[in-house]
Amino acid sequence: MSDEPKFTDEQLEQARLLFAKPWDFRTSVTDMANLPEIGNTEIAFAGRSNVGKSSLINALTGRKGLARTSSTPGRTQMLNFFSADDAPLTIVDMPGYGYAQAPKELVEAWTNLVFAYLRGRPTLRRVFLLIDSRHGIKTIDEEAMSLLDKAAVIYQVVLTKSDKIKPPALTRLIDETLAKLAKRPASYPEVIATSSEKGKGLAELRAEIDQLVKN
Repeated sequence: MSDEPKFTDEQLEQARLLFAKPWDFRTSVTDMANLPEIGNTEIAFAGRSNVGKSSLINALTGRKGLARTSSTPGRTQMLNFFSADDAPLTIVDMPGYGYAQAPKELVEAWTNLVFAYLRGRPTLRRVFLLIDSRHGIKTIDEEAMSLLDKAAVIYQVVLTKSDKIKPPALTRLIDETLAKLAKRPASYPEVIATSSEKGKGLAELRAEIDQLVKN
């Protein structure tokens, strides 16, 4: 990976301004019939339950209670949409996967909803797949990647809680993750390491998203 910064100071500032807008929850849906009208560019966040998805969305937008966080895995059981007035972007919080408490029928229903959304949403530009830095890519994450590959939606891995492991271990994890992604047809060949708690990587992630809106 190059040591050269990917984004200019101006791009980072434009992205900061986008996410400094007053972001709000818009709607939750459990079936395709209730999806919001096609409009804004959409990006989605996916990941295992307890990967820190809600915390990351809150940190990106600077809104502590925007996405609900919970110590109970699997609380996000719907597609949740967030946007800001005058912003050309909608953030979609996808149902967490990989926990055992939910009945099988519910898990299947959510999987079907997610796949239908992925296949049928022309404004969806990218899915950011969150991976816990302390655990790396697990089998359940590989299954999610296969679903994304099948849906032919570009996805990019975002490592969460990267402040919880030492820098050499994080470097190794990034290299290992990139090697796995190289075998995946729909994966984006870059990884962003973040920490919602420390603010690490948030500026770069905002800029990555802002460029998707602009291009």
